[in-house]
Amino acid sequence: MVNILIFIILVAIDQLTKYFAFDRLREIVTVGVIDGFFSLTYVENRGAAFGMLQGGKWIFLAITVVVLVFIVVYYARHKKTRENLWLRVALTMIASGAVGNAIDRIVRGFVVDFFDFNIFGYAFPVFNFADILVVIGTILLAGGIIFLDDKRDKGEEK
Repeated sequence: MVNILIFIILVAIDQLTKYFAFDRLREIVTVGVIDGFFSLTYVENRGAAFGMLQGGKWIFLAITVVVLVFIVVYYARHKKTRENLWLRVALTMIASGAVGNAIDRIVRGFVVDFFDFNIFGYAFPVFNFADILVVIGTILLAGGIIFLDDKRDKGEEK
């Protein structure tokens, strides 16, 4: 039940930040926050990460459905996941980010991106809160798979 509440809160944060960007930044385009390092820049992303595969709305929606079904089935079938906070958080973050971007694709036909970093002269691709959730969730999931295997959970030696 807690996971569902966290999921709803994360999707709401994502949608509220995107609404702000859509409503306030669309006309302005860019607002500097930390000069030369961080800006809020309005971008309509019709592709995947970093603008790849432009115009693939239905492909991305289908992938989102597959990912969500996988997460639900995996969670339901693996007791270890339900008992492991690390993995629950990872799967909740990935699902929240996927749904947040899917909502944009369905409602607007594109994903609103707005976090714009320039790190050591490299203009990093513009992204959003849902992207952060997917990336951090995936890193946590990979860490959980690598470091929290069955043998360790049972206290066995490798």
